[in-house]
Amino acid sequence: MKLHRRQFLNLSVAGCAALAWPALAAEWPSRPIRLIAGGAGSVTDIRARWLAERLGSALGQPVIVENNAAAGGNLAAEQVARAAPDGYTLLLTHQGIAAINPHLFARLGYDALADFVPVARFGIGQLALVVLAASPIRSVADLLARARARPGAMNYGSNGNGTPPHLAAEQLKRMTGIEAVHVPYKGGGALLTALLGSQVDWAIEGLTPLLPHAKSGALRALAVTGGRRVPDWPDVPTLAEAGVPGYEYIGWTGVSAPAGTPKPIVDRLNAEINRAATSDEGQRFFAKAGAEGGGLSPADFADFVRAEHTRFGRLIREAGLKAE
Repeated sequence: MKLHRRQFLNLSVAGCAALAWPALAAEWPSRPIRLIAGGAGSVTDIRARWLAERLGSALGQPVIVENNAAAGGNLAAEQVARAAPDGYTLLLTHQGIAAINPHLFARLGYDALADFVPVARFGIGQLALVVLAASPIRSVADLLARARARPGAMNYGSNGNGTPPHLAAEQLKRMTGIEAVHVPYKGGGALLTALLGSQVDWAIEGLTPLLPHAKSGALRALAVTGGRRVPDWPDVPTLAEAGVPGYEYIGWTGVSAPAGTPKPIVDRLNAEINRAATSDEGQRFFAKAGAEGGGLSPADFADFVRAEHTRFGRLIREAGLKAE
């Protein structure tokens, strides 16, 4: 069996770490921990900073958030993949890094499955299908009927090619057979400007940026993408309830470490992250964004990541998507 150079190095370092574990166990953590996340102000950054404060208190060492949002998180992932597997460099990962980008980009500086050990899923949230409040589209049935009556005449916006909102819309198109033109924007702010300015007919986006505009009456939420309704929008159905049986799409973030990180460190991190995420404070933190906390073991999170990797690979291939 042939091994990539980095995989060989990871295995070698892992073997050394296993031999040195008694010493590491007595010391870890003995210095600050780095948590590499997305760009300042992003969902991953906000979650990373919330977690860093609580994780630092639990571990007795500062957890310092470093932002690296370039290339959709690819450079952050590469940075962590190449770090020593000693528990002092962690990644605030998400479905883009772990499950989407590996199928969009021809070349990556990391192997999404081989170069990391999943530590804990930290935050799962829904997206929402929205239109401008003044739109004649008042339900998912309306949107589907109009799209089928004039195939390709409608357009929809996203916050970028290959992003979770784009793939959520592609999943909707493939499950319903509708045709619509994709209009990608550079980020969620530009997408909201276009949506509020009637430049696109509809969009799927995360709840955090949408909620204020929906509550103000500027946007109309037609459905949410998860398996159950959102408490802040009790009258907004899921897409499955609104006429697309079997539809479900969630966004998620989590924490990963370099492959070869000793299991006791991974287990300790998992316990502390899950404790913070499932606490009353954690539930309130996530609920503000229509999301939920953690709760998976490292093994269950690893299974989840592999399943997401497979699922998105299939969707991206079927849709013929590539990074721009």
